[in-house]
Amino acid sequence: MRIGHSWDIHRLVEGRKLILGGVEIPHEVGLLGHSDADCLLHSIAEALLGSLALGDLGAIFPDTDMANKDLDSSFILRKCYQMVLEKGYYICNIDSTIYAEKPKMRPFVDYIRKSISEILQLDIDKISVKATTHEKLGPIGEKKAIACETVVLVDKKSNLVLL
Repeated sequence: MRIGHSWDIHRLVEGRKLILGGVEIPHEVGLLGHSDADCLLHSIAEALLGSLALGDLGAIFPDTDMANKDLDSSFILRKCYQMVLEKGYYICNIDSTIYAEKPKMRPFVDYIRKSISEILQLDIDKISVKATTHEKLGPIGEKKAIACETVVLVDKKSNLVLL
């Protein structure tokens, strides 16, 4: 078994969509980034990479490559999971937290879990998504940014058949 952890933060700006976990969330501002800036999917992808010491997102999807401009983060996540699968591992579970002052995330959590489940083709009960505020502290609390944190557990595939 291997554990991966990641944390990602993106600034909120006008003129961008707010996309978290592959779900577009109605809001007056969105996340700034070279891709679609889905910091939840980024944190999951990078935690997967970290679990097997496969590097980081910046090395695999550099922001200097215009092919990655406005890239759908579900593609990024699928690519990173494919790298994990190629090493003979699978996801046991994902535990993610969204840090946002606004908008309130609770109404969207079930949609986000379903989206991640579909992107990774995993049972939804392997995916935990929670949300909390920053109690009006720092850039997140001041509604200038949203951050996400993820821990993943992966395990080696086995050819053993249990009876």
